Amino acid sequence: MQIDILFIIIAVTVIISIQGFNRPELMYRYMFIPYGCKHHREKIRFISHIFFHADYAHLIFNMFTLYFLGGYLLRYAFMYYYQDFFLAQFQFLSLYLLGGLFATLLPYVKNQDNPNYRALGASGAVSAVVFAAILWFPGMELQIMFIPIPIPAYIFGPLYLLYEYY
Repeated sequence: MQIDILFIIIAVTVIISIQGFNRPELMYRYMFIPYGCKHHREKIRFISHIFFHADYAHLIFNMFTLYFLGGYLLRYAFMYYYQDFFLAQFQFLSLYLLGGLFATLLPYVKNQDNPNYRALGASGAVSAVVFAAILWFPGMELQIMFIPIPIPAYIFGPLYLLYEYY
């Protein structure tokens, strides 16, 4: 039996996030703090923050989105394209982790000397998966939670970027 990397990512994230909810000092030690990355050489924070979330709603929303769009991308794009289970899994994991890493670059540049800036969560990594799915399947229809109107992916993407910018 082959275990899907998507389920491993979700399980690890849920376990670590719950640990963080119960142990705030653990969450603080690994959240993204650009000041700590620069001035205290805490480079682990560039990736570790992906596995911690602010609360259950934040965790559930990110993992729900990852499960559906990530699963779709993994099975109908990566597996189809690579025709190799392990290569597809590796590519998906790379997309997820690099997406999370690259999502920290702009906040790092803007806040590296700000000791008060903090961030956590998998939103950057999940956004990388969302936009990869949009690029692979621009015609698919996406729905926003609680809004039962499907939106074509090629329209949803720019709307999502505008929302994030706002």
